Amino acid sequence: MIKELNSKEEWKEAYPVMKQLRTHLDEKQFLQLVEEAVVKEGYKIAALYVEEKVVAVTGFMPMITLYNGRSIWVCDLITDTNNRSKGYGETLLNYVHNWSKENGYDNVSLSSGLQRVDAHRFYEKKMEYDKVSYVFFKKV
Repeated sequence: MIKELNSKEEWKEAYPVMKQLRTHLDEKQFLQLVEEAVVKEGYKIAALYVEEKVVAVTGFMPMITLYNGRSIWVCDLITDTNNRSKGYGETLLNYVHNWSKENGYDNVSLSSGLQRVDAHRFYEKKMEYDKVSYVFFKKV
């Protein structure tokens, strides 16, 4: 079952899995950032449950840019380390694709850390994403 999470209590359920991707965030920071992103950016967080336990999480948000038009940006996608290679990431990413189509967004894009070679293979081979750019970052 996939469920869009809309409350702090639901976000807390997703935190242990999200922590595996966003290791720099403690639960308090996570909850604060999710709340702010929901309010200011239209951020959505969805979880895939198996036997009432969160096994995978995605965070995404609608965007309108000149280079992508109306698109969805996948901010986060993580499957619990004990539940990998069971199709859960694919299921959640397909959920985002369907949400995008149903809500009038033409594209889905994401960024993935250079060290995440297995994730890149998943996006390109399994999910048929094209590698179209590099993302640059500067702390100011």
